[in-house]
Amino acid sequence: MIFEVGKEPTIAENINNYLLPAENIFIWSRTKPLSNVPKINIGNKPIDNGNYIFTDEGKTEFLNKEPQAAPYFHPYYGADEFINNKPRWILWLGDCKTSELTQLPECQKRIKAVKEFRLTRGAETRELAERPTHFHVENMPKSNYLLIPRHSSENRDYIPMGFMSPENLASDATLIAPGATLYHFGVLQSRIHMAWVNFVCGRIKSDFRYSSRVVYNCFPWPEDITDDQREAIERSAQSILDARQEDPEATLADYYDDHSKCMSDDLRNAHDENNLAVAAAFGFSKNDTEYDIALELMRRSTKIAQKLDKPKKKKRSSKVNKNKCEKR
Repeated sequence: MIFEVGKEPTIAENINNYLLPAENIFIWSRTKPLSNVPKINIGNKPIDNGNYIFTDEGKTEFLNKEPQAAPYFHPYYGADEFINNKPRWILWLGDCKTSELTQLPECQKRIKAVKEFRLTRGAETRELAERPTHFHVENMPKSNYLLIPRHSSENRDYIPMGFMSPENLASDATLIAPGATLYHFGVLQSRIHMAWVNFVCGRIKSDFRYSSRVVYNCFPWPEDITDDQREAIERSAQSILDARQEDPEATLADYYDDHSKCMSDDLRNAHDENNLAVAAAFGFSKNDTEYDIALELMRRSTKIAQKLDKPKKKKRSSKVNKNKCEKR
């Protein structure tokens, strides 16, 4: 029997690992997406002991001493900074020429401090000490990319995602998808994807912990989507982005926190339109419950994974066949 707050208990013959009244299904971690969609990776991970990361005040103070370093500062977004639109700053010196570095004594102090810190850590990090101007993980797309917060409150109807330009650097508290389009954004910002997230996503306490290997890579995207269906999702996805821009002072936290209580009518309508477009592409109706959607997505994911992972039969070489014929 499954109990939910405020609802009548559900009697079930079987309850699976995801607390669904259905057959046993398990979604296994994958290194690549099941579908033909952009790969996602974590953002940048400096391992710098904070020497390259600055607040607004810290950046101003640093540039007062060394204004020539200004081109090497980039807005830096983790999950909280992105959702609340309060970026920090990060000093990226990986592409700074030696002739320029020699003219930046304050930057040299930071480089030295990073090297000394890394030398006190484990073996892998000590190796990084030989490249102190570089980060441990560097993911810097050359064009716009989709940013996905790795952690997000359970009190949101959608995990807020958005497109970023390449001068903005994402931290390892986010996942980034270079090459993502309006279509990918629309699907990921739909109630269909959130039904999947609610049952498959990991948790920190009760908040979402979005992962690449399970949540994203195992998600079964529509296989036979038509051009009209794709265009409908792209239009509604653009409407979501446009509606977010109507109030420049509002943050994603303002729009999406507390189950979208303060969401504008235009943004809510855009999401409703997007939900219908994505549901149509997946073959779901507006009457399908979150349980129905999640279970069907799990079944599709399992079916696709089994097909991809099915061992391929080895072909016999013509030479072996020829020898067998000669023996006969």
